[in-house]
Amino acid sequence: MRNYMDLYQLLREGRMTHAENRALALERHWEILSPTKRLLAWAQVHRSSLSRPVLSDAFCRYLYGVSLILSLLAFVAGFLSGTALLSYSGSAPVNVIYFLAMTVFLPLLTMCMVLLSMLRVRRAQQTLVHISPAYWMEKILRFLSGRAGVSFSEPKIPPLLQHWLVITRSQLLSLLFATGLLLALLGIVATQDIAFAWSTTLHIAPEEFHAFLHALAWPWRAWIPSAVPSMELIAQSQYFRLGGALGSEMLAHADLLGEWWKFLACATLFYAMALRLLVWVLSLYGFRRSLEKSLLGVEGAERVLHQMETPVVSSTAVSTEVPFTQRSSDYSRMITSPLYSYEKVFGWAMGEEEIALLNDSMKIEAQRKQSVGGVHTLEEEHRIIAESRGEVLLYVKSWEPPTMDIVDFVSDLAERAMRVTVLPVGTVADAYIPKEKELDMWGRKLSLMNHPKVWLWQRH
Repeated sequence: MRNYMDLYQLLREGRMTHAENRALALERHWEILSPTKRLLAWAQVHRSSLSRPVLSDAFCRYLYGVSLILSLLAFVAGFLSGTALLSYSGSAPVNVIYFLAMTVFLPLLTMCMVLLSMLRVRRAQQTLVHISPAYWMEKILRFLSGRAGVSFSEPKIPPLLQHWLVITRSQLLSLLFATGLLLALLGIVATQDIAFAWSTTLHIAPEEFHAFLHALAWPWRAWIPSAVPSMELIAQSQYFRLGGALGSEMLAHADLLGEWWKFLACATLFYAMALRLLVWVLSLYGFRRSLEKSLLGVEGAERVLHQMETPVVSSTAVSTEVPFTQRSSDYSRMITSPLYSYEKVFGWAMGEEEIALLNDSMKIEAQRKQSVGGVHTLEEEHRIIAESRGEVLLYVKSWEPPTMDIVDFVSDLAERAMRVTVLPVGTVADAYIPKEKELDMWGRKLSLMNHPKVWLWQRH
């Protein structure tokens, strides 16, 4: 959820440009990532630029606080429920059917409802989700926080993500409730001498009840045979509430009646906890899938993905091109049909991100790209020149007059490389196309150099 909130806030503030997004994608090689991972990586890079307070921090604090309160309430409710179900006054035994109803039948029923709600989770009005205790408990807590002056109304989470969040949290709370039941059972059994029995108004023979419990104990009966009630235990622990008195037969086997706790503990572990854990893991998987889809659905996400995937400059002309006519004052070694693969591409006073963006815009492939000029020392430039071979391309800013530093660098570079192509680039607003007077300025400067290996690339 933190990633979702960060992406939501970044897209809402919208401070990144097409050029920045494309340069970042090229630098980090995000083209091999899926769209969702691309968005998450993009949000992670820009998270430090979020304005304060960060929305994800506020939401996660709220989510953690609500989850902690609900978890404690669920655990305490489970412990108190187990204590109430196992309360023993000595006058009547504890009916195991009550405990089985809470640890076996009710969990199975609710898990079936949860699985059904997972299949229908895409519906906006999801009844099975909205009747969840976790849904209403959170509504109550949100109402109380609003009364206390704490407001949290943004962002608007999609209904699909809300449904999966409620489903996931309800399974966690049910697991904690079952943990409270189990601890109550173990604690009471360890501290009290309880007589268990079974009693029902239905006409069920001990043999039928034994067959039913034997089938219910299939997950653990091969490993823990002592946790499966025997026929003798079931026959001796059948209780008929007639006058509230225990039968003499049951009193004679009082030491046998406490053996029920092993079966009840295993039933709680498997049906109320192990199966619930599996459903919880399944709900986490569904939540993650819905989170990925919700990330792609955040307003502005498609625009960012498109900017990362497409070059800044389109190959389609935005205006009618005027046929190029070479003038007498133009540089004699002019390239109009350049190569699109170079051994090295340099950028004078440009960062490597900007060079990568220019290469991408002009469909140029380079074995290496490197920034030159600017803060580089003479020793570093000499080393760079000494390592240069083959076809070399040099980006220069067309609006900046060519200084002697650039002229000296180009001249020295031409002595080592097979050919040096100088490419003046305009601004992003001009689609990187230099103005004619700027190109003439560079042409005149290179004419003074008059090196046979130095060529000028004219884009028009």
